[in-house]
Amino acid sequence: MTLYIDPGTGSMLFTILIGIIGAGFYSLRMLWIKLRFKISGGKIRESGEKIPFVIFSDDKRYWPVFEPICCEMNRRNRDVVYMTASEDDPALESAYPHIKAEFIGKGNRAFARLNFLSAVIVLSTTPGLDVYQWKRSKDVRYYVHIPHAASEITMYRMFGIDYYDALLLSGEYQARDIRALEELRGLPEKDLVQVGIPYMDEMSKKLERLGPAPEHPRTVLLAPSWGPSAIFSVYGGKILDVLLKTNCHIIVRPHPQSFTSEKEMLEKLMKDYPASERLEWNRDIDNFEVLRRSDILISDFSGVIFDFSLVYNKPVIYTDPQFDVSPYDAWWLKTPLWTRSALPRLGRQLTNENMEHLQELIDTCLTDPQYAEGRRSIKEETWAHVGEGAKRVVDYLLNQYEKLTSAETAPSDEKTE
Repeated sequence: MTLYIDPGTGSMLFTILIGIIGAGFYSLRMLWIKLRFKISGGKIRESGEKIPFVIFSDDKRYWPVFEPICCEMNRRNRDVVYMTASEDDPALESAYPHIKAEFIGKGNRAFARLNFLSAVIVLSTTPGLDVYQWKRSKDVRYYVHIPHAASEITMYRMFGIDYYDALLLSGEYQARDIRALEELRGLPEKDLVQVGIPYMDEMSKKLERLGPAPEHPRTVLLAPSWGPSAIFSVYGGKILDVLLKTNCHIIVRPHPQSFTSEKEMLEKLMKDYPASERLEWNRDIDNFEVLRRSDILISDFSGVIFDFSLVYNKPVIYTDPQFDVSPYDAWWLKTPLWTRSALPRLGRQLTNENMEHLQELIDTCLTDPQYAEGRRSIKEETWAHVGEGAKRVVDYLLNQYEKLTSAETAPSDEKTE
């Protein structure tokens, strides 16, 4: 007889196990510290053993989010331990002398390491702190979250960022929604700081340095997200059939998670629509070049919409954003998603009814001046402090570190009785 444990129960059992192990580990650790304190005559301080700054990345694709911050910390000669759950994370090969990158295992192994971490500040883009497997360590003073896209802060799974101490934001609408959630849930106010978007700053600098892509045929980038509301789940291969009828070159760049969660569907699509002179499938880790050589983007609720429209200043075609918000923090709010008001200003909506006229939609988006004006207004709303993101993030981290450590009592030269 095979014993089956569903994922929810498994997560609960893992959490209980981690709690038991954590309590025992913490008790033994405190006992050891007290013994050292007595032996040393009161000169040993636990705070001196904490790592000043830790960055945690649950996937290698977030290195572009963190690299500008690492570069700025390195420029200021501040040491950072970069913990990653990807054994092929580009951070492991980075040349920044003050950034020590290490692979800490995947999944539960990584979270088990984080749950016993001793650090002053942890910066991460990973939601779910103190909700599922990742628990707040008793030996971490302060947890800081930075989003990985310029869009909704409430489109994480429920309670995804409730237990962070601070959020580094890029738009006022994000702060408004967080304050509303805190009030609804009776949570203490987090530190909300508008810092901008460091990775988009870097994309802009790189684009300015390299200039537009060399001359090429009109190119459409199809970049769906993943899940039941995403383009391929809703339209299947129909959208590729229609795109192949246009006069455009087509690049298809599925969300990385699709290759895991929707593997069979993608494999069938790639078999039915193989690469050709008209169509290519793209899986580059860095999306800079594929965005640069595309003239228009077709997507759904992916954050790449804002990268493409705001950094590259190009129009988009988007699918119906009326998807089910019940699993997400946004479900709690009475105000509509900001994205729903933003998308019509960036381009045209694609529906089953107008899909056969996709060529006309493409032509309109590329020529109508209203979308250029829309991009300007959206940039003002969701990209604060353009060009200053990494500097402002590091300024905040260093200032917060000083606040957290300045209250600690300096070690006494006299023996404590």
